[in-house]
Amino acid sequence: MSFFSFLKQNWPELSTLLRQHLSLVLISTFVAVAIGIPTGILLTRKKSLRGPVLGLANIMQTIPSLALFGFLIPLPFIGGIGARTAIVALVVYALLPIIRNTVTGIVGVDPNVREAAVAMGMTGRQILWQVELPLAMPVIITGVRVAMVIAIGVATIAAAVGAGGLGVYIFRGLRQYDNKLLLAGAVPAALMALSADFGLGLLEKHFSFAGRRKTGAGPRVKLITLGGVAIIALALLFYSGWRNSRSADPAANNDHVVVGSKDFTESVILAEIVAQMLEARGVTVERKYELGGNLPHDAMLASRLDLYPEYTGTSYTAILHHQPITDPRAVYEQVKAEYAQKFGVAVSEPLGFENTFAILIRGAEARRLKLKTISEAARYASNWRAGFGQDFMSRADGYPGFSKAYGLKFADQPREMDLSLTYIALSSGQVDLIAGNSTEGRIAALDLFQLEDDRHYFPPYEAVYLVRQDTLSGVAQLREVLAKLAHAISTEEMRQLNYEVDANKRSQAEVVREWMKRKGFDGL
Repeated sequence: MSFFSFLKQNWPELSTLLRQHLSLVLISTFVAVAIGIPTGILLTRKKSLRGPVLGLANIMQTIPSLALFGFLIPLPFIGGIGARTAIVALVVYALLPIIRNTVTGIVGVDPNVREAAVAMGMTGRQILWQVELPLAMPVIITGVRVAMVIAIGVATIAAAVGAGGLGVYIFRGLRQYDNKLLLAGAVPAALMALSADFGLGLLEKHFSFAGRRKTGAGPRVKLITLGGVAIIALALLFYSGWRNSRSADPAANNDHVVVGSKDFTESVILAEIVAQMLEARGVTVERKYELGGNLPHDAMLASRLDLYPEYTGTSYTAILHHQPITDPRAVYEQVKAEYAQKFGVAVSEPLGFENTFAILIRGAEARRLKLKTISEAARYASNWRAGFGQDFMSRADGYPGFSKAYGLKFADQPREMDLSLTYIALSSGQVDLIAGNSTEGRIAALDLFQLEDDRHYFPPYEAVYLVRQDTLSGVAQLREVLAKLAHAISTEEMRQLNYEVDANKRSQAEVVREWMKRKGFDGL
């Protein structure tokens, strides 16, 4: 399928993502303007505040976006998952250029002009509105211009907190090794940034010309209009946040379940299975998919999610911080007991398959060297380059213990990268060994080979659903669905489902519908 055919076929979804992305950018920029310009004006009057406020804005802008999302999720009203959190984060990133340029523009007004205005008997308010702001407006618009371009770029990360936007296609394209998806997300974002830069550049030139000709009420009217739009946008933001907080509250609607997933194909598929089965039973489902890192866990503890798929080994080591053990039942029982006690979260019965770390090499290399186990491959590691996801590099059951258990010494320090990109890097020969997922569909699609963990280093990673206990008690259909899914998905089935999405480029919803029909799960 050509890129243009792809756009034609997927235009309804792409147009929705475009609207979401544009809404995130416009609302956050308007709110940042409504906050940033008055703050900048205040700093020109209160010089003692200038250093601390600008310093704080500088610090906030240096916080990585995913870390900022993690800080915001537990916060009441402004936090959670979805557009609200993304808008708050975008406002934080947009404030610095707006505040700084407002201060620079006003402070940069020629002192002689200001003195002439005083000599004419103007009040401080008149000097601000009729002299300083009109002359400073080109510099202020430059700050808004920079802020909006930043917002367009950062908004692509908003997909990691379920806020939608063009980042959905970008993340999906990375996972599925699909350049059409990458282009469908990146090209509109780039065009949006160029259009915003060009349009605000024209506005900046207009104010520069108007400022040289005269000063008067015109810029003031424009500024008031912009401020009015910002206030309306802020009101809409708060209203939307209020509605979202009500709909996400399990106590407010027992027939409403918020289903989340992590940011990889299998997690989305498992979440979609529960979502479709609940909808078939009349339950309203809100989907919050493709959340990065530990955001699903944080969102559940903050009552923003009701359910998401997880793996017992991940819960045991990464969340509960236990040292890895190899007994699947012991891991499951410990996770179940501690999650109920510490978090008020129930753990479903295992779904029937395990998704452990898969140590992968190229199939051609495995056949050439006749390799079957990790111990056999360790003899060649000194000439190999390794690439691992951030999760594997930092976890207790990840690279430090793994390399020690097998005595691995690579040619260079392993490259740390996004997990989805490691498969591409291995297939293209950029690295020689990675740690993927054992049910990954691309293992077959890219002719990769999984080495046997012959020293049984990795703990069991049985797939389960984590669900808030109060939601499980309040939604009778949820208990029925989880009971039906217990031990219902084999490893072969899960790998095939992943393959249909990642290799055959089909939607998760379509693949899940077909699987449910085959299993007889599409009825009540």
